[in-house]
Amino acid sequence: MLKPWIEAQARLVEVAAGRAPADLVIRGGKWVNVHTREVIPDTDIAVADGRVAYVGPDASPSIGPGTQVIGAGGRFMVPGLIDAHMHVESGMLTPAGFAAAVIPHGTTTIFHDPHEIANVLGLEGVRLMRDESLLQPISMFTQMPSCAPSAPGLETTGQPITEGEVAQAMGWEGIIGLGEMMNFPGVASGDRQMLAEIAATRAAGKTVGGHYASPDLGRPFHAYVAGGANDDHETTTEAQGIARVRQGMGCMMRLGSAWYDVESQITAITEKGLDPRFFILCTDDSHSGTLVNDGHMNRVVRHAIDCGCDPLIAIQMATINSASHFGLERELGSITPGRRADVILTSDLHSLPVEAVIAQGQLVAEDGRLLVDCPRIDWPETARQSVHLGKTIAAADFEARAQGDSALVRVIGVVENQAPTRALTAELPIREGVIEPEGGTCHIALVERHRGTGGVVNGFVSGFGYQGRMAVASTVAHDSHHMIVVGTCRENMAAAANHLARIGGGVTVFRDGAELASVALPIAGLMSDRPAPEMADAAQGIVKAMQDCGCTLNNAYMQHSLLALVVIPELRISDLGIVDVTRFELVDLVVGDAEASAWADADCADKS
Repeated sequence: MLKPWIEAQARLVEVAAGRAPADLVIRGGKWVNVHTREVIPDTDIAVADGRVAYVGPDASPSIGPGTQVIGAGGRFMVPGLIDAHMHVESGMLTPAGFAAAVIPHGTTTIFHDPHEIANVLGLEGVRLMRDESLLQPISMFTQMPSCAPSAPGLETTGQPITEGEVAQAMGWEGIIGLGEMMNFPGVASGDRQMLAEIAATRAAGKTVGGHYASPDLGRPFHAYVAGGANDDHETTTEAQGIARVRQGMGCMMRLGSAWYDVESQITAITEKGLDPRFFILCTDDSHSGTLVNDGHMNRVVRHAIDCGCDPLIAIQMATINSASHFGLERELGSITPGRRADVILTSDLHSLPVEAVIAQGQLVAEDGRLLVDCPRIDWPETARQSVHLGKTIAAADFEARAQGDSALVRVIGVVENQAPTRALTAELPIREGVIEPEGGTCHIALVERHRGTGGVVNGFVSGFGYQGRMAVASTVAHDSHHMIVVGTCRENMAAAANHLARIGGGVTVFRDGAELASVALPIAGLMSDRPAPEMADAAQGIVKAMQDCGCTLNNAYMQHSLLALVVIPELRISDLGIVDVTRFELVDLVVGDAEASAWADADCADKS
């Protein structure tokens, strides 16, 4: 049982001195010391009250009749891995289910931002996530969401978060800081509410999560940094990462289910030779299939090593760097006295097989098997009844109407393995007053699902490669989490939308009027309390169904779920319309004559 350090102090001294027995002793391992970046052989670890009491050559004086002894057998003893930025909801699991999925992979600490559920249920949703997080056998710290809606005036969320609620949450147990500040234009322009939220967090001595999703490293970037954000995970290039670190921000390099941003940035360390202290590894978004089949932070560390990073530096970036960033280096992130006893036993530092996991002094997993319970809360009905369409959706709701024989329309261009999209255009035919997609262009629609308005916004998207008469619908639609429907056939789109309304939210694929696959997500339309392996199987069914409909993108579902993310360029859809994120403006679906003429003139000028 983990005790606060102040309560454990006296016993830690006695155990370290060999005058009292430890609760647990790990014998004969190679100590991976992330403070000095070295491996020290023939080391023992003694643990008391969930904390490290002694690390040295011989812990035998601390072994008593009731002491649990684990033989390391010469294996490496690595600090438990830390995910410094992620969203539990992206795994389609509650905090308990997520913890159960990642513990066998060696993750012992998570810093999560529940802004997905905040957009649906507001502050109450955050509290529920915090409550379940505090019950887990690993350390799960909650960041108070900062932006619901993420871009005021460009989308409508289910429950807005106010600056007063942010200030209130800073006093809650388990709240570690402010979640990613996505309204970067607001911060850079001095928006009062955004600055007040950051100020309340800093006044509480806590960390402000950043999100600067723009390639502009000029004055807006400098203004954003001056506004108080402590880190950023939206970096995708070496230059962007270096710019953050030079300004004193933590550069969080992510490898999620669909984000592959480590390889392009780690060269700042491996080639430029920069100090790695402010570089941090994280996942951001991992779905259940990735967690069950590929791993979690162990996957990220392995990937960094495969990209040429020294294994000890990669481990630092997933342990002590993260702990220090949140001001918790005296509490976790290393195997040293006083810290939480979070240890991985592994036989190889390059491939990093996770053979045993100790969290807070308890053996919680061994050889991929979870050995502990991950307690759940009783999720209320308000969280389980969150899909309100206001009407039965009809095929006609997905008609984008215009006059003439054809129309030049804006098209959201999906980019594989990247969060940004491209702002494209296409000349599409008009039949009986309805714009019809053709070629690689599909319908996309956002169906309002929080207040039952019956509202539907229509647009077009390319990059999925869908064929035949089909549709994919999801109530996971970052960040406002309305319902996103993409398809080639309006009748199938309507069938998919109505199906999700009946099951209380989730993801579904329809083809030729029949359901191919579905994942039910009854908690806020975002999560399930089913075990991760079951969710992984169901999610794999969605992936296969999308592939059967012609899609070849890696993790296409993740791309689908981001089509309404109005804080990442270039083009998105919201309940208010089509959003040009480069200008943070609502724009018409059909490109006007004047704008089209201006584009043509600019194109001719470029060619000349």
